[in-house]
Amino acid sequence: MATKAKTVFYCTSCGNESPKWMGRCPACGEWNTMVEAPAEPKKGSASGAGCPARSERRPQPLREIDYSQDARISLGLGEVDRILGGGMVPGSLVLIGGEPGIGKSTLSLQIPLSCKDLRTLYVTGEESARQVGMRARRLGGDDSNCSIFCETLIGSVIEEARAMMPDLMIVDSVQTMYTDTVESAPGSVSQIKEVAAALLRFAKESGVPVILIGHITKDGYIAGPKILEHIVDVVLQFEGENRGSYRILRSIKNRFGSTSELAVFEMTGSGLREVANPSEMLIPMHEQGLSGTAIAAMLDGTRPLLFEVQALVSSAVYGTAQRSATGFDARRLNMLLAVLEKRAGFHLSAKDVFLNMAGGLRVSDPACDLAVICAVLSSNFDFAIPSDVCFAGEVGLSGEIRPVGQLDRRVQEAARLGFRRIFVSSFAKVEVKPENLRVVKVADVPALVKALFK
Repeated sequence: MATKAKTVFYCTSCGNESPKWMGRCPACGEWNTMVEAPAEPKKGSASGAGCPARSERRPQPLREIDYSQDARISLGLGEVDRILGGGMVPGSLVLIGGEPGIGKSTLSLQIPLSCKDLRTLYVTGEESARQVGMRARRLGGDDSNCSIFCETLIGSVIEEARAMMPDLMIVDSVQTMYTDTVESAPGSVSQIKEVAAALLRFAKESGVPVILIGHITKDGYIAGPKILEHIVDVVLQFEGENRGSYRILRSIKNRFGSTSELAVFEMTGSGLREVANPSEMLIPMHEQGLSGTAIAAMLDGTRPLLFEVQALVSSAVYGTAQRSATGFDARRLNMLLAVLEKRAGFHLSAKDVFLNMAGGLRVSDPACDLAVICAVLSSNFDFAIPSDVCFAGEVGLSGEIRPVGQLDRRVQEAARLGFRRIFVSSFAKVEVKPENLRVVKVADVPALVKALFK
């Protein structure tokens, strides 16, 4: 009589293991994340669970570690090098996630084609070598140092990588890889854990940097256990609409650089084109004299961005006013509208308010509050704000305008793009004073209205 295979339950959020199903994970507290999978073998796992002999590894004093030779590796794309902190660190593990068709495979193949001196092993588990070759010819570039390996067994991949010892290895995608030591389908929680652990050990021991391509779920999270994001050194997230041409590569985690960086690309027929100055694509692309628009001076990481905030205010048709925000926190929009009504006397409770961030951006910088308020008031009054005016300030619950960080960088970017006035908090300190830009300081919302809509 055949014995039933032993199964356990894993949490897809944190990877916690449980012998029975539970509605809430006891480790991370997430609900409905437990899935059933075959139990992992206790020995012979792909990650090498056995402890190494003492003669192989010894504690090493920190002052004796030599890291002078570990120069960063340039990937041939300036924006990618910048978001990684100046290039790729040898032995690092980078995870790139994004929606289907967003450009993950295009970017990963464009990297070896842009840097001809980089010996690259491109491992594909989703496409044939012919399909990858067709995309490489469309992208152009030098393909003399890029080798394609169509394989999904992680043991064979690592064996080939140890024999070749490339300068860079790309795995597309981690969900298609599997190990024969785990009795479950590729893409399952246990398989992704073992595959990631095996690739991590290979990268750290050999010094070969590895780029992993990861799928995401319908909720926007990288598929697989949350432990995958803890294992890797860098997590990059692709954002943007598939129907649009612009893509944003955002740093979510980076052990070797800042996590507040982003890179902007434009999807073209020949691949992804780097957008060195994103402000030029985000500033108004329409005729002057339109109401309901305002320019915000945002700072994402160390990069200043000027983009257009669009608002539409109209009378409520169905009795209950609608509040809709695209690319902006809807709760913060409701707070700003309440401030306008309570502190400035504008009655917007019976009107529909729609807000949109141009270019498909998702904005979290509080410095955009001032531009949101001005765009709403501009649409409400049907008064066009001059196109050479921008805003940078946070709005408090008392209606006061609060200063924002790194204001000098925002002012310099506004002056470089030809703006004539920038509205900031009266409590802000501006060290730089460009000749062609006037800094207008306002203390609260009523003072802003008097200075702008007089």
